[in-house]
Amino acid sequence: MSTPIYERALGRDFARLQPELQTYFSLAPGSGHYGVGEGVFEVVGCRQRWLRPLLRLASGEQSFFPEYGEGIPFRIENHAHLDPFGRSSLTARREIFFPGITRLFHDTTSFDDSGSRQGLVDYVGRYRRLVTDLNLSVTAGGRLRGVSESSRLFLAPLRIPLPAAFDAKAYAEQWWEPGQGGTGKHRIQVKVIQPQIGLVLVYAGLFDYRLEPYPSGITAPGYLPERARPDRWERRV
Repeated sequence: MSTPIYERALGRDFARLQPELQTYFSLAPGSGHYGVGEGVFEVVGCRQRWLRPLLRLASGEQSFFPEYGEGIPFRIENHAHLDPFGRSSLTARREIFFPGITRLFHDTTSFDDSGSRQGLVDYVGRYRRLVTDLNLSVTAGGRLRGVSESSRLFLAPLRIPLPAAFDAKAYAEQWWEPGQGGTGKHRIQVKVIQPQIGLVLVYAGLFDYRLEPYPSGITAPGYLPERARPDRWERRV
């Protein structure tokens, strides 16, 4: 259980990641630390004005939002923990500081081996009503690429697979960009594309990253700060 979930998902390919990415994705439950990233999104949000009113309806889920901006500061916290069902997980809490409003974007990525498909599943939003399978790969240059596949909605007892024609896929790439004098920054680029609509959401930017200790030296594998907890958990995949 101490193996980080991204290492479990990538297997031997984890060692091909840039060293800085290996550090970023090496958080494991019980480490006593969490990750903090602070930086600027060069672009973030929905570029299509006509789509923004629809995204505003979903903003309460803390997964999509209607704003769009350039040069927008943001902060991310990464927390490795066991979820209430015993799965090794990584919860990310993002704050995006648009002028006049701060948007939150939450998700929990868990390693699930309960069925025939072993791998990462990503639960999105404060109510974890949307879940997708994550497929990871490592580029020749050591970047991490991820593609979301096969989304499902959970509405009360209903489990609703989204048809391919309507499902939006997220394409993500993260890497370390060296700078002068031995410095550098993490970079991330994500695009969410829906076949009928096109580009729904984009964010791309750079940030610094560090590890912080939990207060009072907490090392319990199931610990997750209140600010990072969802309003509900979902066990189904």
